[in-house]
Amino acid sequence: MKQLNNGHNIPSIGYGVFRMTNLEECEEAVYHAIRVGYRLIDTAAAYENETAVGRGIHKAISEGLVKREDLFITTKLWVTDTTYDRAKYALNKSLERLGLDYVDLYLIHQPYNDYFGAWRALEELYEEGKVKAIGVDNLTEDRLADLMFYNRIKPQVNMLECHPYCQRENERQYLEKENILMQAWSPLGAGNKEMLEDEIICEIASKYHKSSAQVVLRWLVQKGIVPVVKSSHVSRMKENLDIFDFELNEKEMESIDALGEDHHYVNRRATGEAVESFLERTLEYNV
Repeated sequence: MKQLNNGHNIPSIGYGVFRMTNLEECEEAVYHAIRVGYRLIDTAAAYENETAVGRGIHKAISEGLVKREDLFITTKLWVTDTTYDRAKYALNKSLERLGLDYVDLYLIHQPYNDYFGAWRALEELYEEGKVKAIGVDNLTEDRLADLMFYNRIKPQVNMLECHPYCQRENERQYLEKENILMQAWSPLGAGNKEMLEDEIICEIASKYHKSSAQVVLRWLVQKGIVPVVKSSHVSRMKENLDIFDFELNEKEMESIDALGEDHHYVNRRATGEAVESFLERTLEYNV
């Protein structure tokens, strides 16, 4: 467990459902993830699978595997609803789809549209108790500093692409200084073989009789980052969770740190044209 800056606890690793478009498979995946031990479940309005996630959660609860308070559920506000007026409505729709009274973490999914206005709505939702923590997703250090300066409540979380080939070390240090938890999406580099077959990572994995993925996840956890992993295979779910029975030494941590290429596996949208194209696509989501 990690403690957020508002005193709430968050599990050290999470299970995500990005691109799980088959709703029956998504429901079963969430159920099995809870059954094997995951307690943080990460979804989003834009994933269009909150209903399936909710069914998987309620199946696990109804079978006595967990209680609601044992789980940490995250969902996210989509770009088209990222305004003050729309954010509360969007959360209520997400809660309805999930079949929940509250979520543990509500994130602004992308730094577009009126995310300042939306943040003020999230502050109110937090104070009303409909969300236990609020945060952001994909905010760069400069945008995050701006958001904090002009608002009352500091984000509890910033979620970023992070793995050994895209380490975001400056941002990690800034978040640590500000006592904001860093979560990692795509912690295994979207399954990129180049990274998972890296000689240094494989050598460490061999020493501990672990997989390369387990070494990467362990490296993230030891840096204080909460990774969110995804797999529909129960064996892989168990493997990704089985990272708490070994510890990387200082030399091993440093050797992985030295891999820190700025290799984003997801488009950073660094140009106006790329942003315009992305924003056009945001209108296609059924949220």
